[in-house]
Amino acid sequence: MNLEAGAIETVIVLAAGDGTRMKSNQAKVLHTVAGRSLLGHVLTAVNYLDPKEIRIVVGAGRESVEAHIAEIAPAAFTIFQEKRDGTGHAAQLALAGKKVSGTVLVLAGDTPMLTGLSLARFLEAHVVGGFVASVLTAEHPDPTGYGRIIRDENGELLRIVEEGDASDEEKFIFEINSGVYAFEGTELVRAIAKLDKANAQGELYLTDVIGILKSEGASIAAIMIEDFTEILGVNDRIQLAESAALLRDRINESWMREGVTMIDPTTTWIDSTAQLSSDVIVHPGSAILGATTIATGAVIGPRTTLTDCLVHKGASVLESVAVDAVIGEGAIVGPFTYLRHGTVLHNFTKAGAFVEIKNSTVGAGSKVPHLSYVGDATIGEGTNIGAATIFVNYDGVDKHRTHVGDHVRIGSDTMLVAPLTIGDGAYTAAGSVITEDIPAGAIGVGRARQRNVLSWVMRKRAGTQSAKAAEASEKKG
Repeated sequence: MNLEAGAIETVIVLAAGDGTRMKSNQAKVLHTVAGRSLLGHVLTAVNYLDPKEIRIVVGAGRESVEAHIAEIAPAAFTIFQEKRDGTGHAAQLALAGKKVSGTVLVLAGDTPMLTGLSLARFLEAHVVGGFVASVLTAEHPDPTGYGRIIRDENGELLRIVEEGDASDEEKFIFEINSGVYAFEGTELVRAIAKLDKANAQGELYLTDVIGILKSEGASIAAIMIEDFTEILGVNDRIQLAESAALLRDRINESWMREGVTMIDPTTTWIDSTAQLSSDVIVHPGSAILGATTIATGAVIGPRTTLTDCLVHKGASVLESVAVDAVIGEGAIVGPFTYLRHGTVLHNFTKAGAFVEIKNSTVGAGSKVPHLSYVGDATIGEGTNIGAATIFVNYDGVDKHRTHVGDHVRIGSDTMLVAPLTIGDGAYTAAGSVITEDIPAGAIGVGRARQRNVLSWVMRKRAGTQSAKAAEASEKKG
């Protein structure tokens, strides 16, 4: 792109809509797809341009929207549109009291598919062409609900007509208004003051600025984008799902071109905020969400969900769920494993079938193979945690930690009652309840001596199949 960084003076994002068709208590622009809010996707595209100033018009759900903006775009200015009186009114508010110069970009806050590259190309065409105003357009196979682009006999932009004001003939036009505009700032301020409400909605239309400038002889351009899906807005849950699927396909295609193998891209969901390396393999039914990063050679899935995780080289995560976890090089996780917040698995560890780990560190080469819960613990290197072991970390009031040393062997069905320290090389006997520290090299045994009560079944469960089997066994001698 020939467009220089900072060449765009002001960007106005219109994000005040009520979004009534979403039927939600949440502001429309805060609904998420592919790991970002609708507004977040738009601001990501805008940031590609490196504008000098971003001004966001908010309305519905003001407090929550402003809080979100403060988190993802703290340098942006917000302007409150108390009464939603049209896009023209929103733009008037955004520019009120501001000395405007240079190019002003105006776009909606509900177009998550729009890319920064497309915006840069649009603005470059506007600047190079020396136009006073430009509108980004697209040919849509179903233009219902969109404003139509009206061109003259020479193919030049004449005006934009909204759906409610379009004639039957105009409704058959397939070229639509994207809601993305570029203006020369001083001309925009002058023309926007001339808007009136002589239309079907009784609102101030930003689209009418195009007609005003055109009638004054200004040079106006309609610049068409190749992929109409980029300009699709989100107004209801159906369109939200459609955008999510389109973004899924775009993201997956991008990663596959970078060397990631996806067995079934249609069932693989990767957030736009995730990072993958070449030679990662993703099996069907998997979701890679949030700030998850996956290193080369890792195998994910099938049916695995990773949120805000760091997966190192060559690790394998099968049919499992992990949140805010670190999975070391060559580690094996799953199937049916749940790694919760604060879990760190070092290199070549194993968290096997039906294992849950929370706020714990498992040292290199250690294994928690199956049917165990590890909570608030530190496990050293080369240690094996036997099946059905429970780290009893909660006393009903406070959480306590357990420290397990290197090369420890925890017998199956052991209860480790925290706070507790088990020394290097120590053992526990299967079936033990361990409530006291075990020194290095010792074995902890915490179980009662077994006592067999003879003939109990025949006396207490007389007539049952168990009793009959026992009696038959006695008769055989």
